[in-house]
Amino acid sequence: MEGFEVTHRDDSGIAVLQLKGFLDAHTAPTLESALQNCIDEQKFKIIVNFEDLTYISSAGLGVFMGFIEEVREKSGDIKLSNMSAKIFRVFDLLGFPALYDILDKEEEAKSSFNKQ
Repeated sequence: MEGFEVTHRDDSGIAVLQLKGFLDAHTAPTLESALQNCIDEQKFKIIVNFEDLTYISSAGLGVFMGFIEEVREKSGDIKLSNMSAKIFRVFDLLGFPALYDILDKEEEAKSSFNKQ
């Protein structure tokens, strides 16, 4: 079975979650707890970097839907960056680009937060 990893770092008050591996129903709870930790730490500006993610299932997509409302209610946002074309297609099929900022590079996501 493929592994999944979330690395969390703080970049000038923005929480950056770096995803790696295979995000499906078995590994989604790992991402859920990483996002919950951000909220518990009052970090509502969140960037999720997909650079090393190789696969995402609908369960993985559901995690984002579960948190976005709460984060936006706290005047924050979850921005997504560095998706491969394959991962982006999954998000695109489900209409995510209308709901989320999806940026090519983490730096762009960071500067879009700084403009808010």
